[in-house]
Amino acid sequence: MAQLEGKVAVVTGAAHGLGRVHALNLARLGARVVVNDLGASADGTGRNEEPAREVVEEIEKAGGEAVAHFGDIADWETAKSLVQTAIERFGDLHVLVNNAGFLRDGTIFNMREEDFDAVIRVHLKGHFAPSKFACIHWRERSKERGGPIFGRLISTASESYLFGAPGQPNYSAAKAGIVSMTMGIAQLMLKYGVTANVVLPRARTRMTLSGPTAAMFAKPEDGFDNFAPENSSPLFCYLATPEAQRISGYVFVVWGKQVVIIGRPYNQTVFDSDEAWTVDNLHAQLGPHFEKLEPVKDGYSVPAM
Repeated sequence: MAQLEGKVAVVTGAAHGLGRVHALNLARLGARVVVNDLGASADGTGRNEEPAREVVEEIEKAGGEAVAHFGDIADWETAKSLVQTAIERFGDLHVLVNNAGFLRDGTIFNMREEDFDAVIRVHLKGHFAPSKFACIHWRERSKERGGPIFGRLISTASESYLFGAPGQPNYSAAKAGIVSMTMGIAQLMLKYGVTANVVLPRARTRMTLSGPTAAMFAKPEDGFDNFAPENSSPLFCYLATPEAQRISGYVFVVWGKQVVIIGRPYNQTVFDSDEAWTVDNLHAQLGPHFEKLEPVKDGYSVPAM
């Protein structure tokens, strides 16, 4: 239970739900933790420092070390200060778990500009900014050491990026951006010894308990609780350990008692032509293929059974 002894971890959005569980679990594994949270509500409004302080107190009562950090992690200077807090308070940074976010759902018909911008900002820029300053620190540490160092970046995304939820065009787009961005970071940071992965948790949080998913994620009266955050957090923690050094550039789904590795996109069906494409010869080749599919349902054409 001490795989992270001597390591320093930062968790954003760590006052509630998954972030809180991540912070507690990383501390149990021996990490000293920077608990970041603005203290906003589930839609991003308001501010309250008390929830982050409570998580710090919980870690300290269990014998761990932690410090609270407040502020908007999508703000450049705040994200920089987050990394600096880890270094100044605990001497280094080894693990960054990007978790903070909120929802402002709506279809494309009625979504306000400010709701689109705010969600893209907190999720996508809120992952980018801390990652930027963590990667700068890791690169400098690698140069100082003259070789690879220990660094773990874990991004939180959602299966919404795969399925494009109709009522979440802002959230789905942000999560797709997080996946693509993290895959690029994984390639860039490989030579420094840093891993970067994405986890898509199916977990009960303030976000999943609002809107159309609320009934599905409700806590069961009895039996195993598939959507308890405690079921998803161990994968995040495992990816933070030395044992996960060979795992980088992957996308995982985790929930209940299941972990799924998401495959990369591939060329499913290829069409070639002996001459330059025209509307007519495109229809001649593509038309028969799509005629085999069922009519569009829920936004997708699906293969006929």
